[in-house]
This record gives sequence, C-alpha cells and structure tokens, in this order.
Amino acid sequence: MKKAIFVLLIYLIVACQQRQEQKLNIAVAANMQFAMKELSKTFTNQTGIACDLIVSSSGKLTAQIKEGAPFDIFVSADMKYPKELFDTGFATKTPKIYGYGKLVMWSMIDTINPSLKILKSSKVRHIAIANPKMAPYGLATIEVLKRHDLYENVKDKLVYGESILQTNQFIISKSAEIGFTSKSVVLSSEMSNKSNWIDLETTDYSAIAQGIVILNQKNQQDAEKFYNFLSSTDARRILENFGYSTKEN
Repeated sequence: MKKAIFVLLIYLIVACQQRQEQKLNIAVAANMQFAMKELSKTFTNQTGIACDLIVSSSGKLTAQIKEGAPFDIFVSADMKYPKELFDTGFATKTPKIYGYGKLVMWSMIDTINPSLKILKSSKVRHIAIANPKMAPYGLATIEVLKRHDLYENVKDKLVYGESILQTNQFIISKSAEIGFTSKSVVLSSEMSNKSNWIDLETTDYSAIAQGIVILNQKNQQDAEKFYNFLSSTDARRILENFGYSTKEN
C-alpha cells in the first residue's frame, strides 16, 4: 500500500513538473505585442498555462510556420495569413476574427502636432509606415493617403518598415518626424503620455480584421483553450483597453 502511494506521488510530481515546463508557443503579430503581454498574463493566471511570445510581422511568422517553426497558435494582424495557413494544411481549425485594429498618426517630436495637413509641410521630411505589401496597417495608411489626395504629394517622404515593430522604431528614434501605427502601441504603458498622436477615421480605410488560428502541433488542448480565451469577456476588455474594437466598425 505504501509503495503504491509512493509511486502515485512520484507520478504526480513528474506530471506537475512536465506541465510547468510545457509552454504554449504563440506567434504574435507586431501590432499585438503590448496587448498580448496582458492577454497572456491573464490567461496564465486563469489556467496555469505558461506562454512564450514570439513577435514579428505576420508575413515573416507565416513563412516560419511553413518552414516548421514549433508555434502552437498564430495571432495575426489580418485574416489573410491565417486563412492561407488553414487552406494549405498548417492549421487545424478555421481561423476566427478576435478584433479589429485601429490606425493612428504618431510623432515623438514635441513641435509636431499630427494631422493629415502637416504631412505636406517642410517640417516633415520622413513619414514612417509599415510595408503595405506585407502589413495591413501599411495598406490602411496608403488607403488614407489616397482618400485624402495626399499620396502623390508625400510618396517620396515615405519610409517603409518591414513591420509595425520597425515602423515604431523609426518614429521612436525620430528618424521619421511622423508615422502611422496601431493604436495599441500608443496606448501601451511603455508609450502612453510620451508622444503626440491622433486617431484616424475608421471610414478612411478598410477594416483591419485580425485573426487567430490553431496550428498543427502536439499542444492542441492548451492551444484550444487560448483560442477560446481570446473570445472571452476578459480578453475583449483587454483588447478594447488597447484600442482594438471587438466588433466590426
């Protein structure tokens, strides 16, 4: 009897250690960098499941997934890449929209008050945007500029980041006097009250629907829990606090 109890205790200890060592590997689009820290922290507190976040552009993460990167979940900046992964057999469940991103204009220079009008000013020599061929926030920026008949006037000032992450660096370093980014960045604790920014009208660009998908990895059970968590009341509250909309504009 004592031997059986001892064996059971050993089993429980080993199982517990394995559980602690097992982490959910989440590939995260750069615009979600700050919101995802809060989301993963809340998820871990609720479930005990630890999360590792790998942040990059959605396009780069998709390429890594296709090359065999061991990610369990992909939280994208759009629906294009999650659908592509699902259609080509790299994902196990139909992608779903978890939120809609919002575009802002942002500057770290005190003497610049962001506005569409100022983009043509000689004060602004460089305008940072994410690469519109790869990043939905870059594509949304081009739509805004064209809608307001500004693109032809400012196209030579545009400086392209390969993702929102690099675009943010251009703005933070003041290499670009002004730029366009995700609202979630300027609302983060790291950036709040440190810069000038304005919202852009959501009617000026196509809705930035952001998707999540479960990938073909062994950790399916935990991945499903996170997939469902992102639709929970707690997750929606966090997303909205970071400037995302949880329903289409």
